[in-house]
Amino acid sequence: MNKEKLVEISKELRKNIIETISKAGSGHPGGSLSIIDIISYLYFEKMNVDVLNHKAEDRDRFVLSKGHAAPALYVTLAEKGFFDKEELNHLREIGSILQGHPDAKKCPGVDICTGSLGQGFSNSCGIALGNKLNKSKAMTYVVLGDGEIQEGIVWEAMMSASKYKLDNLVAIVDKNNIQLDGRVSEIMPEENLANRITDFGWHVVECNGHDYDDINRAFNEIEQVKDKPKCIIANTIKGKGVSFMEDNVAWHGAAPNAEQTEKAIAEIIG
Repeated sequence: MNKEKLVEISKELRKNIIETISKAGSGHPGGSLSIIDIISYLYFEKMNVDVLNHKAEDRDRFVLSKGHAAPALYVTLAEKGFFDKEELNHLREIGSILQGHPDAKKCPGVDICTGSLGQGFSNSCGIALGNKLNKSKAMTYVVLGDGEIQEGIVWEAMMSASKYKLDNLVAIVDKNNIQLDGRVSEIMPEENLANRITDFGWHVVECNGHDYDDINRAFNEIEQVKDKPKCIIANTIKGKGVSFMEDNVAWHGAAPNAEQTEKAIAEIIG
């Protein structure tokens, strides 16, 4: 793992998230910034994907179940070369390939349309099951929000994944502790989350979702686990990298103005 390279990539991606949402005038910066280190690690370190053949049968799949954080996925796909970075100037425009939530029919590199919370995770279980039945070595990685997992469909899918021993499925919970209406602890407390998921038959690891060494440790650990699905609980900070956005519910779904954009980018690039 080239940690220094990943750190530089993450800075560029954070800057692009802010610029993209600012230009669009709408979007979800907080949850995009909290997951960008995980997503950049997956695309630039872990996953088997080919930008020249993004529909290859043996490719690894990535599903952004918390689809409102689409800017994080879009800037990563653009940086990876799935489409021209100029497209980032058209986030949320009518007819754009970059809709408010990921659209597999429009955007190269997007495997599943997501946005209806919980359904992306359920779809991921289906993808992993299909690959397992086909004896494919492809992995499926899915990112969920800690607010999103309040949806009942998530836990139904967890039971199913455990039953079918989907060891080719990795769920990453973005535990940034904030959702649209406030703090997760006040809306639907999630004490002992790791134990709850373990009780559903999963192997669970926790990590610092902004520390590449710790992220790498967590992924290396789960790769050794067989015959059960795996979950990484990534402890993150909403709005990570921008001081006035960090741990602030106001930035769940608000676009920065010109002055805020300039300040945010200055902080990100240092």
